[in-house]
Amino acid sequence: MSLQDKVAVVTGGSRGIGRAISLKLASLGAMVVVNYVSNSDAAKETVAAIEAEGGKAVAAKFDVADSSDVQSSFKQILADHDRIDILINNAGITRDGLVARMKDNAWDDVLNTNLKGAFNCIKAVSRPMMKQRWGRIVSITSVIGFAGNAGQANYAAAKAGMVGMTRSVARELATRGVTVNGVAPGYIDTDMTRDLPDEVKEKILGEIPMNSLGTSDDVAGAVAYLVSDDARYVTGHFIHVNGGMFMG
Repeated sequence: MSLQDKVAVVTGGSRGIGRAISLKLASLGAMVVVNYVSNSDAAKETVAAIEAEGGKAVAAKFDVADSSDVQSSFKQILADHDRIDILINNAGITRDGLVARMKDNAWDDVLNTNLKGAFNCIKAVSRPMMKQRWGRIVSITSVIGFAGNAGQANYAAAKAGMVGMTRSVARELATRGVTVNGVAPGYIDTDMTRDLPDEVKEKILGEIPMNSLGTSDDVAGAVAYLVSDDARYVTGHFIHVNGGMFMG
């Protein structure tokens, strides 16, 4: 697989799964735009790590939930790099709580960032990709969007919404050489899961047939396949990276 001379935008690309995806795409030759909204140090560190391996990357601050911010930022990316070949919708937040006690802002914040944010970015790249008749859009959803989870109605709704949106946009862009797919991680070994109590970790592992958490690199590998020429005939599809936890 080679992504030489491709330009990739990874939202939420500075930490965790986003960082692994940024590093993977850069290792395959892509120039990676590492998006962040608040943690500039993490974004700079990710760019430095890519450059240390001989890759190319820049950091870009914008809020995916803000449509005007997204439009102006993507216009600047196009002005700087002439094209956008790959979009990875990875930015996401959680505001967990039981639905009976969930505040309106907890619902709105998650839907605006996780679902509307992906919509904003897809809208921004659709015309440039159609014009160049080549593009790869991959949205990072979640096993929760397929199976649901108590205390995460907002997160599950946003991630399930990404599924329907992905399949609809895949149909819209298919004739122009643009594929639209998704990757649905299960429980991945990140800072968030490392901080879980031991009894919670044991319960999670009991639900995973492979009896282990996944890694960010596992997710990045699936993304790399979907953006490559090897996946040119794959669109509207989801790769589940969950150790067998959900087999949909």
